[in-house]
Amino acid sequence: MTSAGVDTMSTSSINPMAMSLRTAYQPMPVMPSIFSGKLAGRTVTVSESGPLGLQPGEIILTFDDGPRAGITESILDTLDQYGVKATFLMLGSAAERYPSLVREVAARGHTIGTHTYNHVDLSNLSNQEAVAEIYAGQQAVAAALAPDDLAPSRFFRFPYLAQNGVIRTSAVESRFIVLDVDIDSKDYFAETPQQVLDRTLARLDEQGAGVVLFHDIHLRTAAVLPEFLKTLRERGYQVVALRSSGGGVFDGPVITADASSVDPEV
Repeated sequence: MTSAGVDTMSTSSINPMAMSLRTAYQPMPVMPSIFSGKLAGRTVTVSESGPLGLQPGEIILTFDDGPRAGITESILDTLDQYGVKATFLMLGSAAERYPSLVREVAARGHTIGTHTYNHVDLSNLSNQEAVAEIYAGQQAVAAALAPDDLAPSRFFRFPYLAQNGVIRTSAVESRFIVLDVDIDSKDYFAETPQQVLDRTLARLDEQGAGVVLFHDIHLRTAAVLPEFLKTLRERGYQVVALRSSGGGVFDGPVITADASSVDPEV
């Protein structure tokens, strides 16, 4: 998602900071963690879109719209400090602007998925245009990872979570794994980090488990993440690492769903 609000926090608010191709979540060397990895849970490997099989108290951390210089690095440092892994759904345009940062996310052991090229509302496009936008994002992220002989995972998230049955079917049949959201932090609102923290924790406690959406383009998100992870640990949650299997999206042809074959109510 992108924000209609304005990010008003100053940079002083945070510390400066394979498949045929190997996938972009290579094992990291053991790094010191102030909590000895107690917050880190199991690894879930997914081969298709659908339920992730999370248990009560398990969450998956996801970050959309990045990478963004000066913010993504701070988020990576916090994740390292707490010994947990996340999934980054990257824009192709951002990957082209910060290719070395794309590779840094991979080098830290996180999963990289995609989020289109320009963060457009795909539900406003024709099916052919939507598929082209999805693939343009995938190709740009793949190009950023290529110098390290890496490739993106198959995970994909719709911008604004906006979709219809035809476009979703096209994405799935083109071998993307659509990653939905259970707890939206709404960190794109121009609010204080404390407001973001309170809302996200309240929604998580209500649901008990799920996929949490943040954005690694807002300073408030980098500022709130240490306290969020600290609180998760105190409340007994575990952060699950997410992986995809079954090759890459480029292993098969681009599929464009026929609208007549899809239930419009999906």
